[in-house]
Amino acid sequence: MAEGYERTVDDLRVRVYPDPAVLARAAADSAARVLRDSVAVKGVANAMFATGNSQLEFVEALVSATPGVPWGDVVVFHMDEYVGVGPDHPAGFQRWIRERISDRVRPRRAHYIDGLAEPEVECGRYAALLRANPLDLCCLGIGENGHLAFNDPPVADFDDPLDMKVVELDRDCRLQQVHEGHFPDIDAVPTRALTATIPALLRAGTVLAVVPEARKAEPVRAAITGRVSTACPASILRTRLNVNLYLEPESASLLGW
Repeated sequence: MAEGYERTVDDLRVRVYPDPAVLARAAADSAARVLRDSVAVKGVANAMFATGNSQLEFVEALVSATPGVPWGDVVVFHMDEYVGVGPDHPAGFQRWIRERISDRVRPRRAHYIDGLAEPEVECGRYAALLRANPLDLCCLGIGENGHLAFNDPPVADFDDPLDMKVVELDRDCRLQQVHEGHFPDIDAVPTRALTATIPALLRAGTVLAVVPEARKAEPVRAAITGRVSTACPASILRTRLNVNLYLEPESASLLGW
């Protein structure tokens, strides 16, 4: 690494960069490399992206400042959506992906989760798309409660037989949406969501966990130093050779490194 340092924890490569901007640039370079390589080998790259405030700088670096990304051969997926939230809702994840990625780089296709559809039917439809288009790249974050996508501790299943499911969002997860400014109060946050499951996320050829910010320090500590358990769903990342975790001093501050 030109900047920062790297550690290995079990099977997980952890990379700590000097600040969030360097982290974003490094993660974007890695993502771009996966996309280029996949297109070179098979003519298409299937990529899934997390949404949320912690992903803003990384996604901006990827779409605006990374040369040579063959976006016309990239198929974009997102990993979760609120039940009952439509494509133009200000807090909707379809809108996040559309405005920050699809409308700017014009990928070959973007497959959106429809929050207004019948939830179980929509899960089946989206799961079929994921099976038909195996992910080359999955860019995810870690929630304040340790979740991956909307796999909160009460509903996370490391051996989930499903690729998509309907979940009840726990209180900590809903509070995070308020703290990030997406909803005025917890009562305004939907209580259910459709989410890609943990096996579906980690099946990608390459997984980049992009985790800046001080508010992520405690879930990062739990994921890296605690036991592998659904009490902190992100702890499963330590068991996978295909995952790289990107941190900066604030998100790594409780690791004692």
